[in-house]
Amino acid sequence: MNTRCSSALAQGLVRCHACGHLSKVAKLRRTRHCPICGGQLHVRRPHSIQQTWALLISSYLLYIPANIFPIMTVTQLGMTERHTIIGGIWALVEKDMTPIAVLVFIASIIVPLLKLLGLSLLLLNVQGRWQRQPRLWMRIYRLIVFVGRWSMLDIFMISILVAVVDLSGGVSQVIAGPAATAFAAVVVLTMLAAKSFDPRLIWDNQPKL
Repeated sequence: MNTRCSSALAQGLVRCHACGHLSKVAKLRRTRHCPICGGQLHVRRPHSIQQTWALLISSYLLYIPANIFPIMTVTQLGMTERHTIIGGIWALVEKDMTPIAVLVFIASIIVPLLKLLGLSLLLLNVQGRWQRQPRLWMRIYRLIVFVGRWSMLDIFMISILVAVVDLSGGVSQVIAGPAATAFAAVVVLTMLAAKSFDPRLIWDNQPKL
């Protein structure tokens, strides 16, 4: 057997979630804690798939109001306008701010949707026991974890806009809409879903080469 293609579990080892130390599986019968940092050891994170699915389904449900309801309400000279995420992107394009519009479109529409689909495929990969290209699935997982924090760009922009308008003397007013809460919840839930997913499951049921 080529050990470079086998998992740590197949070699009788389990990795600590906290410090990354490898311990012998046989020793787990006597202790459930890492000998280095004292963290609790699990061969695989308990209920990882169920927790990830629960968080992911909640994210899908909140993704709909995040794109349907207004994300901000702008009042200027007595005129009130409510903008959804897509409406705000079109407004930026009409004001010749196309680069910012593209950035918001990628961060607010494309990235969250790709994260949802990517996590769904990871779960289906594990549950369906697909046995091809585990390294590709690991790259997808790491990419999802890496880009997760950048999905908050829309919320940061609204926060900055509200602060700038408040400093302008009250001529205009910007209020975050219900979609802002839903969008923030989607970002947080997808980050938690990525964290609850145990990537070691990708390497289970691999053919021994």
